[in-house]
Amino acid sequence: MILSTLLIALLGLSTATYAANGSFAKHHPRRAEVNHRLKNQNKRINTEVKEGEMSKAKAAKLKSNDVKIRQEERDMASQNKGHITKQEQKTLNQQLNKNSQKIGK
Repeated sequence: MILSTLLIALLGLSTATYAANGSFAKHHPRRAEVNHRLKNQNKRINTEVKEGEMSKAKAAKLKSNDVKIRQEERDMASQNKGHITKQEQKTLNQQLNKNSQKIGK
């Protein structure tokens, strides 16, 4: 009886840990939206370079900014069980908007 209770408790803990650290957290809607924007911006930068409309140096700087934003998103999520708050999403989107405006100019 005690062994089965202990086993159930351990399974419950491992499930909670997975929810906090596993794929569920990576696909939270606010995180997914921010990460989709980052992916799209990276694609836009690559297209600009390929078409000769942006230098590789400018592309590297813009990608560096995006890497910093992605790391900030991960840091924010790690503080909130794999989620980001609406305010954190707003902050990240403002940073993405600022970087996005530099693409195509």
